[in-house]
Amino acid sequence: MFPSHAELARIAPEIVLTIFGALVMLASPFFEKPPGSTQPSGANWLTGFAVVGAALALASTIFPARHPGPAFSGLISANSFSTLLDGIILTVTLLVLLGAAGYLERDNMAPGEFCALVLFAAVGMCVMASATELVTIFIGLEVSSIASYVLVGYRRDSPLSDEAAMKYFLLGSFATAFFLYGIALVYGASGTTRLDQISASHAGVTPALLPLGLGLVLVGLGFKVSVAPFQIWTPDVYQGAPAPVSALLSTGPKAAAFAVLLRIVASVDAASGVWLWALWTVALLSMFGGNLAALAQSNSKRLLAYSSIAHAGYILAALAAAAAAAKSGDPDVWAKGIAAALFYLAAYVLMKLGAFLMIAHISGPGEQRQELSDFAGLGTRQPVAAACLTLFLFSLLGLPITAGFVAKFYVFGAALSSHLIWLALAVAVNGVIGTYYYLRLVVVMYMGEPKPETPRFPVPATAVVALFVAAAGTVYFGLFPAQLATWAAQAAASLR
Repeated sequence: MFPSHAELARIAPEIVLTIFGALVMLASPFFEKPPGSTQPSGANWLTGFAVVGAALALASTIFPARHPGPAFSGLISANSFSTLLDGIILTVTLLVLLGAAGYLERDNMAPGEFCALVLFAAVGMCVMASATELVTIFIGLEVSSIASYVLVGYRRDSPLSDEAAMKYFLLGSFATAFFLYGIALVYGASGTTRLDQISASHAGVTPALLPLGLGLVLVGLGFKVSVAPFQIWTPDVYQGAPAPVSALLSTGPKAAAFAVLLRIVASVDAASGVWLWALWTVALLSMFGGNLAALAQSNSKRLLAYSSIAHAGYILAALAAAAAAAKSGDPDVWAKGIAAALFYLAAYVLMKLGAFLMIAHISGPGEQRQELSDFAGLGTRQPVAAACLTLFLFSLLGLPITAGFVAKFYVFGAALSSHLIWLALAVAVNGVIGTYYYLRLVVVMYMGEPKPETPRFPVPATAVVALFVAAAGTVYFGLFPAQLATWAAQAAASLR
């Protein structure tokens, strides 16, 4: 039976992304310049077409927002939660494509396949954000992962990129096996893979297989959000991948995987009890492990990679607060924890994306200037670029008037409201630890002596647009957080 118009409206973003991804892939042989050719290339049209596709997909989120409800026999659900997550993921997709346009041209990399893979990866992420059934989540995870594996190794002439792609593929496949085996155990324990039916299936009695299955699911998703102790791949992959791909990996897949974690905590009663102390422990390990490892880094991309591990720990702290509130039966505090995680996720996406895209362009052709010492004197050579990167670093640090400050404040408040005092204290302590390595890069940019031979690398116009949006969002949600906080609260309420 053909899907109804309402069901198609609920997956409108995925449909738009799939159509444009296929068209870009089919058109790329006709527009890209053959190797060694001196003829002008029409590859910029491909990038522009992909940007239009991502923008239309973002605009199409209005359809599931206007037609909320289940679709495809309950495998997909459109509500305020999925709409917010789709908006985050598609904003990431649009900004990555804008930021990558000049980068691909500068480094002579084929844009057609790159843009198609980014769009297809976004399809999988959006499916994960909307899915309410474990096998559907797995399909979305695989669509996103397969495209990501290829994107990490997209710089084919770089041994570092090849090594990163191989590590990501092998460890990602291993984590996927954990996730899939966890689904099998959950099905064996409950007889269903629908998240809204798992709790009802065992009538108040938790089967022995269910905690084990949920634990394996947590392991698989923990890899995707790169939290300790499943973070070993993160610094090598982020360093070896092209910087726009690192920007995508550090934001989009995290948003999709956290969407799944939030849905499971909201829908499966047993998850709150089974995962509570696991989330508490993993959040603690991620915050301290990521921040302490970042202190010793001299490479900018590795520093941001370890920083992303720490920030995943902050989001997990809010998730642990929600799990604790669900276990104690306090719906108000539960909603506060979910909303804090969503607010942090939205703020994190803007500041981390902006930082990676800035490094993509000021590190020069082939990203040969990634070391912190290469940023010495940037405040003199390129003051606007240095100010923009400083803004993103201050937001990651959590200084006032930035979205990062408000996000950490909400997480801290959620942890206190759930009586997770030690976890709230860990959030505060790690904010102090992060001060050192974020400010170290700022000091290098403004007080370091530049090397005489250091060139100036201008930022392309398309990247300027992406960076402006990220910077404006970082400041706006720092000064006026009420609108985003309202969206996050509505999304949290829609999960119940």
